[in-house]
Amino acid sequence: MNPTEITSMTAVDLVTGYTSGALSPVEATQAVLDAIDTRDGDINAFCLVDPERALAQARLSQKRYQNGHVKGLLDGVPISIKDIFLTKGWPTLRGSQCIDPNQEWTVDSPISARLREDGMIFVGKTTTPEIAWKATTDSPLTGITRNPVDTTKTAGGSSGGSAAAVAAGLGPCSVGTDGGGSIRIPASFCGIVGFKPTHGRVPMFPASPFGPLAHGGPMARTVEDTALLLDIMSLPDYRDPTSLGPIFTTYRGQMNRDVRGLGVAYSKNLGYVQVDPEVGEIVDRAVRKIDEAGVPVTEADPGFSDPLEAFELLWATGAAALLAGFPEGSREKVEAGLRQVWEKGDSHSAVEYLEARAVAAQLGITMGKFHTVHNLLLTPTMPITAFEAGHDVPPESGLQSWPQWTQFSYPFNMTQQPAISIPVGTTRAGMPVGLQIVGPRHSDDLVLAVARYAEHVLS
Repeated sequence: MNPTEITSMTAVDLVTGYTSGALSPVEATQAVLDAIDTRDGDINAFCLVDPERALAQARLSQKRYQNGHVKGLLDGVPISIKDIFLTKGWPTLRGSQCIDPNQEWTVDSPISARLREDGMIFVGKTTTPEIAWKATTDSPLTGITRNPVDTTKTAGGSSGGSAAAVAAGLGPCSVGTDGGGSIRIPASFCGIVGFKPTHGRVPMFPASPFGPLAHGGPMARTVEDTALLLDIMSLPDYRDPTSLGPIFTTYRGQMNRDVRGLGVAYSKNLGYVQVDPEVGEIVDRAVRKIDEAGVPVTEADPGFSDPLEAFELLWATGAAALLAGFPEGSREKVEAGLRQVWEKGDSHSAVEYLEARAVAAQLGITMGKFHTVHNLLLTPTMPITAFEAGHDVPPESGLQSWPQWTQFSYPFNMTQQPAISIPVGTTRAGMPVGLQIVGPRHSDDLVLAVARYAEHVLS
């Protein structure tokens, strides 16, 4: 089989090929490794690639298929892991020069452990800004990660390496973190699917200093692959005392249920976001098609004002708490923008933190009431498309911080709701645009089902 054909296959396609004998895990893994070798020099999606270990895993998977004893749902499928998740045998440097790479790395995070138990092939770790602190992906350690659609543009962040890898065909899927949009932002910018499940649905260890803002989630080229990954990643882990109990169905099984007749709301701007006109037009067209296909859409804003101030306080205090545990002298080593966030976080009191948490709680109540009327909420994922790489904010925008241009994403970290971004078109310049689908807490299956229906309608 042609290597280019292999690297364009979904995870489901690969498993089908393995089962029929038309393709082997070794062939697929080698094709991905070759693609990384060819393309990643221009993109910089990976901070670590381990061909020897990946091919050894692939050979074991191939034997399992030959013997008829596969380990899991996606046995033999190549996957990359954001360099935030602990992964046994590989350093987890989080884009920072302050972490010693020579220490022993003997622990898998829950996500890495579940993927390993399923038999997936670990090809490498993807880039992140330092401690995943912002919505673009560049760091003093790994440099700038670029958008494979246009390498002069940012891939977004903080899971930009994962999004760029999937979009460029450097593996069919990856995993990322999302504390303010860090899965959905790069998914929108790169034209892939990125899902932030309900907080606690995917166990996390070590616990994130960003607390209930932080989610782990799947990134892929299709909703089906995303659902399958969530089935694997959401299995319980005792190391996360905030994680949710097991579900009694499967996300892939629920994905194809009939959602016609389900009432959803569409907010063009949440009542306060400035949206690029071309982005707005593309999302409007997509929403009209969804409505015409049998999912009635009503235009409605949720009714909250921009919670930017409270979010930035929660974000800064979380960053400061994490960085306080870094080695002495780290304050002078971290990126300048992160240093400013660290200092801002240090300046806040416990009372101010609790007041910001109260804002988040009220936001959750507002959205809970909204969902008693509207099953789901549709919005643009991003108000803009990808801008010039190497900048934290769009050049000449006059903005000062990354949350100022990600207003559609961080409110739903504060409410802990599930939210997915799916690609719905491209601008005249060829840059991807995403649609965000937000559901009530614990409605991950419904969000995936509507996303799959929208994907089908818009294909």
